[in-house]
Formats: sequence, structure tokens, C-alpha cells
Amino acid sequence: MISEGIACALNDSAQGVLVDGVPKAGADVLTEALTNGEATEILRGANSGLKPDLSRRGYRFVKRVFDIVASSAAIAVLLVPGVILSIVIYVRSPGASPLYSQLRVGRLRKDGTYKLFRMWKFRSMVPNADEMLADLRDRNEADGPLFKIKDDPRIVPGIGAFIRRHSIDELAQLLNVLTGDMSLIGPRPALPAEVVQYDERARRRLTVKPGCGGAWQVGSRSDSTFEEMIDLDLDYTDRASVAHDLKLVFGTVLTMIRGGGAY
Repeated sequence: MISEGIACALNDSAQGVLVDGVPKAGADVLTEALTNGEATEILRGANSGLKPDLSRRGYRFVKRVFDIVASSAAIAVLLVPGVILSIVIYVRSPGASPLYSQLRVGRLRKDGTYKLFRMWKFRSMVPNADEMLADLRDRNEADGPLFKIKDDPRIVPGIGAFIRRHSIDELAQLLNVLTGDMSLIGPRPALPAEVVQYDERARRRLTVKPGCGGAWQVGSRSDSTFEEMIDLDLDYTDRASVAHDLKLVFGTVLTMIRGGGAY
């Protein structure tokens, strides 16, 4: 729940932080201090002021069929390697589940409200990574709402850095693709604490289904700025096509193999 101090500052109403999807005047500083749990309470039922892009039914149908076929095949192929990876993670981080989930913000609902879903990952960080975040904020090397640190102390020793460099942790999101919360290609799903800081332009990335990979992953990844990420995501939403998606699928795979720009 939202802490008492923040709740009072926001007129005793978590929902009161947002007006037409954006923070009230004077509330933007407070949103920067919100945890993901507090931001989740704010976003539940709140209206973004935008509508999801549900146009181009033919393209979306083909995209969904491709997502189902490709994710099913990938899960079958990666099942045994995934089990081996899970064992290695368990050995390196005793007592922790090799798989974990986070609440992320998906494509906006038809009425413009925010959709939250559980996104799956292979564990690359220690189990108490979220609790350590508050003490690491002053070391943030990313701009905007993003949080990134090179040589992050929360990484699981011996295996975590490799997993993150090659985005192996993201392979568990094939389950999200299969269930329809995500697509293979699209803007990366953001954390609630990031979304409450979005302006209207940044919120446009929520009008399409989030993806495992996309233009940002094919480009500079973690080395890019927040505005560069938004530029790439909005360019994708404007240019989206089956051919463009296929190009980004192969580009994402190559980027994972090379491992550049991720931490």
C-alpha cells in the first residue's frame, strides 16, 4: 500500500495522482519516489487518457498466429536447456526460484485503463533485489524513469551477468507471448513505477502490445537514453508490418548472441 506520508500528500487518494493518465501538477516529484507496489495501486483502474491501437485487424491476426506458432516451437526446443539453466541458477543462488515474475504494464485496455500482468523471467538477480533498489537509486546510470547500473551488485554471482548480457533471462517471456500478454516484437513492458512518470508521448508506447524484443533491443539497448528508447518505440508503432516484425525478430536474435549494450 502507499505509505502514509505520500498518501496524505496526494490528498489521501492514490488514484488522485493521475489526471487523464498524467501526474497532477506538483505530484511529479512524488511519483519519482514511488515503489512499484505504490505505483501499482495508483495505476489500477486509472485512465491513461489514450486508447489502444486495435486497427489493422489483418496484421494483428497474422502477428498473433506467428506469436503462437513461434513461441510454442521455441518453448519446445528450449525446454531441456531451460531446465539445465534453472539448475545452474538454483546452485548459484540457493533457495531462490530459478523463475520469477514481476508486475508490468501491458497494452491499454479498450476503455483506456492500464492493464497489469505478470511477466516471467529467469532469475539473474539475488532474491532480495527489489528490496535493495532504494539503496542503489543514487547510483542509477540511466535517465528518465529507467534504472540501470553497470556491475549491478544485485546480479547472481557467476551466471547472472552472462544471462543479462545475452538476454537469456527474457526467454521465459515466451510463456507470456503464448498466453497473449506479450508479442515477440513490440515495446518492452515497463514497470508501474516507470509508467506513473510517463508524459503523454511516452504513454503512446502502451497503445500496442509489449514485446520480448524490438527496435530498442536491436539498437543500443541499455546504452540508449530514455528519449531514444521512446523514439524507437514510437517509430515502430508507426511502421509496424509483418515484414518489419520479421526483420526485428532476426535482429533481436543476433543482438542476443552478440551480447552488446546490455547490463
